[in-house]
Amino acid sequence: MLRALGAEKELPQDQQGGVPDAMEHQGSGLAKRLATLLSGLVECMCFAGVIFGWTSLVYVLKGLHYFEDVCSPAVNQTANVTVCSAQDEKFSLIFTIGSFMNNFMTFPTGYVFDRFGTTAARLLAISSYTTGTLLIAFSSAATALMLFPALSLLSVGGILLILTNMQVGNLFGKHRSTIITLYNGAFDSSSAVFLVIKLLYERGLSLCSMFLFMSACSAWHLVRTFFLMPRHHIPYPLPSGYTYGLSCRRRSNSYRTYEEKRRPEGLDEDETQDGDHLHINSAFGEELITTKVITGKGTPGTLPNFKEPAIVSFRSCVFSKLFFWHLVWLSVMQLRHYLFIGTLNPTLEQLAGRDTNLVSKYTNAFAFTQLCGVLCAPWNGLILDRHKRGQKKEASSQGVPDSLADLRSCVLSLAITVLQCIAFSICASIPVLPVQYATFILQVLSRSFLYGGNAAFLAVAFPLEHFGKLYGLVMGLSAVVSLLQYPCFWLIKGPLQGDAFYVNIGLVVLMLLALVNPLVVWYEFKRRQKKQDATHNAESSN
Repeated sequence: MLRALGAEKELPQDQQGGVPDAMEHQGSGLAKRLATLLSGLVECMCFAGVIFGWTSLVYVLKGLHYFEDVCSPAVNQTANVTVCSAQDEKFSLIFTIGSFMNNFMTFPTGYVFDRFGTTAARLLAISSYTTGTLLIAFSSAATALMLFPALSLLSVGGILLILTNMQVGNLFGKHRSTIITLYNGAFDSSSAVFLVIKLLYERGLSLCSMFLFMSACSAWHLVRTFFLMPRHHIPYPLPSGYTYGLSCRRRSNSYRTYEEKRRPEGLDEDETQDGDHLHINSAFGEELITTKVITGKGTPGTLPNFKEPAIVSFRSCVFSKLFFWHLVWLSVMQLRHYLFIGTLNPTLEQLAGRDTNLVSKYTNAFAFTQLCGVLCAPWNGLILDRHKRGQKKEASSQGVPDSLADLRSCVLSLAITVLQCIAFSICASIPVLPVQYATFILQVLSRSFLYGGNAAFLAVAFPLEHFGKLYGLVMGLSAVVSLLQYPCFWLIKGPLQGDAFYVNIGLVVLMLLALVNPLVVWYEFKRRQKKQDATHNAESSN
């Protein structure tokens, strides 16, 4: 770095001719960041969230006679169509456990990511994912129980892939929220992979060969892990001259550069130096403090009269109102989505009058709409980033810190997400087959906003050093709530005799609780703004 706390240094003699090398390094650095961004997008879109295309895979598994042994022969022989609630319950239970593992295991895997870094987390993800795909590849109708561990392993591997990729947004500064939501949209779109498997199966490819190909793709994940991802974490804000990954050049053999390993005196792990500015990760993100140092008095390299910010503990984050209502916001809407996906196949069979061709047509339509998740999710990020920039301009004129402006920008995104989910639930409650096209569109919009907004909010509202643990905890606790989908499925198939209308109406009413969260965030913003103003006035009077 040419300047430390505003004091310029002269380049050594052996580095004075290295300006072209520096420019070349900067250009290659940008190319590498773009390669990381695009390859991460492909990884999330093709692998991370495949289990949510479960409806398409169930169609294939029924064709291969999985779990038909639990059906009574009399029912099986009716019009050559398998109409078996026991079989549907098996498939629903597999998805319930898989989706539960997708969320619940996020907390321990988030701890692994925070504690041991990106490489360790990704190696665990690749191992889990490869094992899951191999189990499905070598399963059969006689060994259908292998689907239980297989889907759980796919879930754990997929959530670790998306978790390690979301930090890529830190490489692109002001577009950070857009990239986080883009990756979450790609995660949603990956459910279309099982649609591709369904279409290829209908054209003669075996389930074994397709999942063996998915297993072989682990080699690509390994290459990306070592060459296009950091060993530890990508910091935010990004230090000057930051590099990551293995490189052919000797100077880049290390995963972390000298600047990342060594911080200037007086700066702890939550602070980074950039010229005359000091970046501090506060309780609501990062704050920028101008640190022009007057030479003469004081110890060189220290900040005179600098007051260290209070450290926000993980425990205080977990027991805050902000975290609790965000958990409620995520849990009720996630339950609605999981129940919809887990019961879609039997619901379509009922609405289509057991017409196999109609069921296949609507299953394909649902899977195709999932592909649009990667296009819909960035809209939420754009809302956050554009609204945030507008709020920051207004906040700078009022003396409000950037971290509070970030928090206020989340309110609109959280409210829009709830309204979308309520609209989707209302459409899902209408037992008319053509209406389900609108349901599919609203579902992918709502789900894209839900998970992208969840990750972006946690990155903005809480300290970055707790992001992995908080993301894992909120997903894990919401997973416990998502287990209610199986009792709901039993209620529909049993006492309600296949009529999901009353369950759907109950879920619409339940989702009104999610509207509390944006109100709590707004109240928290106003409270902290008043506290900030009081502190500012007290300092001014002194």
